[in-house]
Amino acid sequence: MNGFVEIILRSFLFIGLLFLTTKLVGKKQISQLTFFEYVSGITIGSIAGEAITGLEKNYLHGAAAIILFGIVAILVDYLSLKSKYFRDFAEGKGTVIIKDGKILEDNLKKERFTIDEISTLLREKNIFKVADVEFAILEPRGKLTALLKRENRPLTPKDLQMKMANEKEPNTIIMDGNIIEEGLRASGKNRAWLYTELEKLEVTLDNVFLGQIDSFGEITVDLYDDKLKVPAPTQRPLLMASLKKAQADLEIFSLSTDCEKSKDMYKENAALMQGLIDKLEPYLNG
Repeated sequence: MNGFVEIILRSFLFIGLLFLTTKLVGKKQISQLTFFEYVSGITIGSIAGEAITGLEKNYLHGAAAIILFGIVAILVDYLSLKSKYFRDFAEGKGTVIIKDGKILEDNLKKERFTIDEISTLLREKNIFKVADVEFAILEPRGKLTALLKRENRPLTPKDLQMKMANEKEPNTIIMDGNIIEEGLRASGKNRAWLYTELEKLEVTLDNVFLGQIDSFGEITVDLYDDKLKVPAPTQRPLLMASLKKAQADLEIFSLSTDCEKSKDMYKENAALMQGLIDKLEPYLNG
């Protein structure tokens, strides 16, 4: 058999074999490599390269070696799930690098990291002062997990005792000027609604590069022509303004009437309207 033809055939064979092996090992082999997975990945790739180009050798031997290493990787993952001791041995444990704003030099030397390397990892998390860090751990995969001191953490709505509406993942309903039916169904909308919303925004479907609908039923679009300005959604602010106006009108009516019965009725309904506004505010001001 011609050498180039055999290389092509072997390449297709081992590409398929490597793909199946990686699928069996799982996504972690790609996204979060442990020490063992790193070594096994390099070994499997080296075996595949040698098996593809080593024409004088039996390619079945290379295939058997790849399968063997794939089985070993799966076995290691299985044992890691079953035993914490084995998991600590195979994957390693996190090491505390910073505690109470102080760098633990002994742990830093143990992991063979320099101050510059730790500073770089902190800057990647927008942390520039070690003294601002309450706790930092160097994870087994080389990533740094840091917790800022309470006074240095950004404020959240919970800190301010503000109620916020829960949000769901937005659904993509337009892509490359084409309607995505699956996203439209998932959002509970139809084409008629979509065309009406696009008309409100004064844009055409073929000019929309990306269109999404959020959990509040509002559509946002990104146009091919970036010079065109798309108005921001106004339904929720307008509804909140209408509710507040109605509540204010009820209070005015209660002050302007001389009838005690009407005054009580207006006051009662104004209070009910205010309660409704308080409940809807997280949704309409989000």
